[in-house]
Amino acid sequence: MQPEHSKQGIELVSIKTLKKQEIPQEHCYGQCRPVTEFEKLNRIGEGTYGVVYRARDTVSNKIVALKKVRMEREKDGIPLSGLREISLLLNLEHKNIVKLMEVVVGKHLDSIFLVMEYCEQDLASLLDNMTSPFQESQIKCLMLQLFHGVQYLHEKFIVHRDLKVSNLLLTGKGTLKIADFGLARTFGYPYKAMTPIVVTLWYRAPELLLGSKVQTTAVDMWAVGCIFGELLDNKPLMTGRSEINQFQLIVDLLGTPSDQIWPGFTSLPGAKSINFKRQPYNNLKHKFSWLSPAGLTLINHLLMYDPCKRASAADCLQNSYFVEKPLPVQPDMMPTFPEHRNRNYNKRPSDHRVGEKRPVPHETEYEFRRGFADFGPHLPQKKKKK
Repeated sequence: MQPEHSKQGIELVSIKTLKKQEIPQEHCYGQCRPVTEFEKLNRIGEGTYGVVYRARDTVSNKIVALKKVRMEREKDGIPLSGLREISLLLNLEHKNIVKLMEVVVGKHLDSIFLVMEYCEQDLASLLDNMTSPFQESQIKCLMLQLFHGVQYLHEKFIVHRDLKVSNLLLTGKGTLKIADFGLARTFGYPYKAMTPIVVTLWYRAPELLLGSKVQTTAVDMWAVGCIFGELLDNKPLMTGRSEINQFQLIVDLLGTPSDQIWPGFTSLPGAKSINFKRQPYNNLKHKFSWLSPAGLTLINHLLMYDPCKRASAADCLQNSYFVEKPLPVQPDMMPTFPEHRNRNYNKRPSDHRVGEKRPVPHETEYEFRRGFADFGPHLPQKKKKK
């Protein structure tokens, strides 16, 4: 059935019989609140399958994050990716996972918004704007929270598949939150094949770069290792321009893989088409020469070629790195920063998925205004020419 809007409500027209059925206005959206109860303040980011805004709930007067679910190519309702994200978030309850508060709707049936708790920062914009890097005690605080959040997800049989600094939020009280579950999937045993074109390129595990369709929790742990390196170095660890270039950067850092250290490596699809240069050295110790032996062990275990040998989040939480000096600061002792998310949003180069078959299109001015038509006077108005 296809919807037609009327003043009284919505008319559903059957595709088979062409008969119309009137749905009263009060029954159109079930128990979902209308987006008219929110005042849009500014755009703060862009997720895998949606644009994120800072908004005020006019009923409770709370500041929230409002994520508009992308519907551009969907003719039959909310996209599967949006349903997955809603379903997953509704069943997650952890201090290091962003909380989905409710789902609200616009005037159009294709305007769906997720109301989430608002976090003042994301790590990407924070790293891009910090005048001095994080201290090691602060890095330990962030990594401990990240490991706790990832451990919770993996124990719930969820693999995030897009962990990166722009998907890690930070509250004003120093609490880290994992966000953007648009690519997340549940898994079971044995593992089922999934599309390899996931995880933003700079954080993509080597098995994915070589075309493996078997994705385990290890793909998240590789991304966590890249995040750890980025916090330590105050810049992205490996910034490849293509999948082949990204793998070459991994080889430069970790050495050339082989079937001895990574069983099954040469049987992966991509391994047959790449001419690997010989590089016998692991350069992590050289790159992070100031890091303690425990810290080097931690990042080495995260950046293992063999996904079966890669450290789990539970393993990392037991690493002695977190009980040696400098000790991790408590979250509420983390420094405060200006709210960079409230400035005009600029997409980070790392947020583009190289090789993705279905690139996420940028929202047009028309789509932006149509989605927030209910906001009325809160929309930015174009100046009239004199």
